[in-house]
Amino acid sequence: MKFKQPFAITVIGALFYFSAQAIAADAHQHATEAIKHAEDAQFHGKAGHSKALLDHAQESLTHAKAAEKEFAEAHQHMTESIKHLEEAIAHAKQNHAEEATKHTAEALKHMKHSAAE
Repeated sequence: MKFKQPFAITVIGALFYFSAQAIAADAHQHATEAIKHAEDAQFHGKAGHSKALLDHAQESLTHAKAAEKEFAEAHQHMTESIKHLEEAIAHAKQNHAEEATKHTAEALKHMKHSAAE
């Protein structure tokens, strides 16, 4: 009976450890995807392609929000990036590629800071 309690504690501890690792990996994957799509949005914005910028900025926003939810306290920069992505999307919808590109660049800067934390 004495053997079961330490074993159970070890198993439960291992489960918590691996669960935390999985959550961290998933949040990192979302941050990586958010960066990739923001870079694509920025590229298309510089070329004056508002529609492509809009598509990539929306996809980036989806991933940024997922990363923010999964690791909110470690990703304070992700919250800032979401604000800028929302601005980029609003400007892209109005066919303002230059302004949308500026907001996408700011979002990208914050995402990279978030991924480094």
